[in-house]
Amino acid sequence: MDNFKDNINDLFKGWNTIPNWLCFLRIALIPVFSVLFVKDRFLIAAIVMAVAALTDLFDGKIARKYNMVSNLGKILDPIADKLSQMAIVIILLYKFWDITYFKVLLFLFIAKELVMLIGGALLLAKGLRPTAAETIGKISTTVFYVFMILIIAFGGENAAIKNLLPEPVMIGMVVISLLFTFAALFSYVPGFFKQIKEKSEKAEPAEANEAEE
Repeated sequence: MDNFKDNINDLFKGWNTIPNWLCFLRIALIPVFSVLFVKDRFLIAAIVMAVAALTDLFDGKIARKYNMVSNLGKILDPIADKLSQMAIVIILLYKFWDITYFKVLLFLFIAKELVMLIGGALLLAKGLRPTAAETIGKISTTVFYVFMILIIAFGGENAAIKNLLPEPVMIGMVVISLLFTFAALFSYVPGFFKQIKEKSEKAEPAEANEAEE
């Protein structure tokens, strides 16, 4: 428990940075996007989500260029991504509920995000820190944002520009996004088990020393 508290305290050291505030903005835009969509303001909703995607692009660049990388940012950035992606997926499920294949694919997105959240929670509970996004993870997020925003703006009858994207094209976009997102998931697996293994190896000598005493 002490390790968990120490890890949380360490996360908030040097948290007040521009990249972190961009992450907070991305999270704050989620309900704005959702309300606009529900009120049939599809084009504005797509623009809001595009702005959210741009904050994801610039927060990392600013953090690296101006040495504003923080422990909180390494976790906050993927959390903001996941919340934004979940909001988009839920909106698309609402919008295209009658398309069976679309529905199945989007449920797979939800399953993947739940696995990632559970894995991150397990690391934090063990006093470890989830790793920052890999390159494939960033590519996956970019592909997701681009394709899903296009679908929201131009796909189906409930869109800013109706039926510009045929159903097979939309399904193809979702399939490509899904392939990238699962590739990103698998890229985190080696690091996850490596941290668990290293934690166990460090714990064993400590327990042995305590037993000798």
